[in-house]
Amino acid sequence: MVRATAVIPQGVRPTRLPQPGETPEREMPRWQRPGPVRTTLRYVVLWALAAFFLMPVYVLIVTSFKNPADVSVTRIWELPTSLSFDNFGAVLPKLSSGFRNSLALSIPASLISALLGCANGFVLSKFRFPLSNVVFPLILFGIFVPYQAVIIPVSQTMTGLGLRGSGDATGGLLGLMLIHIIYGLPITTLIFRNHFVSLPDALLESARLDGAGVLRTWVDLAVPLAKPAFAVAVIWQFTSTWNDFMFGAMMTNRDSWPVTIALNNVAGGQSVPFGQAMAGALLVSLPTLAIYVLLGRFFMRGLLAGTLQER
Repeated sequence: MVRATAVIPQGVRPTRLPQPGETPEREMPRWQRPGPVRTTLRYVVLWALAAFFLMPVYVLIVTSFKNPADVSVTRIWELPTSLSFDNFGAVLPKLSSGFRNSLALSIPASLISALLGCANGFVLSKFRFPLSNVVFPLILFGIFVPYQAVIIPVSQTMTGLGLRGSGDATGGLLGLMLIHIIYGLPITTLIFRNHFVSLPDALLESARLDGAGVLRTWVDLAVPLAKPAFAVAVIWQFTSTWNDFMFGAMMTNRDSWPVTIALNNVAGGQSVPFGQAMAGALLVSLPTLAIYVLLGRFFMRGLLAGTLQER
């Protein structure tokens, strides 16, 4: 057998064939063709925007590690003369109880809301029942209701149920958790519904032929396949619950304040210790940053689930 071999002359660059769906460069309009000036300008603008966005982060970090005596408004952009952890040591005792309360609140609230949203999304995407086309828009409507519009009825309802402040054995944390679980259901339902829309119906048919009911199919089939959607829901819900201030101030007593209120008390006095305030803000941001680092690789997959399915 004779094998044919293509020989490319020296100095001749092989032609790159366009990928499916890609427009060849010579067919593009002149203003759309990438050029050195356009590319350089694009990167300059992007780097400038990134630097502008990171300016507060720079101030936050360098001020946190400065000696308290070196912290001042006029020297806010200067690097620390020596690395100091005094600001962290001073602010951590003020935030410790808030950290415990926020962790006890945010972890179960995000997990329970994600599980309930997963169940809702699975049923609404794969099963048809009377008024199913009405139930989902009604749930989705909760996304557009601002906190300020419901704060008075929520406060009265939780007070009547004995889940607010001193009326609750947890100091209001249980009622606050219930608020975040319910308020998170519309967005978690939307996330999981978009994910399960792309799930092939043949999988459900196979599970039904094997004798699995709705609950068994959800537990054994839907939940294991929804890891990207779980990552998005947990990131969203944990961040929302951790950063909440208004409901925390309304629902909890002094011993159950979340960390956002404790941080506000550090920076909200007449004489603001900028070093402690910056160090506290850096510490408070670490849990949400850790969630993004741990689950970030699933984030975009979960957001795009259901958008690229074949029709």
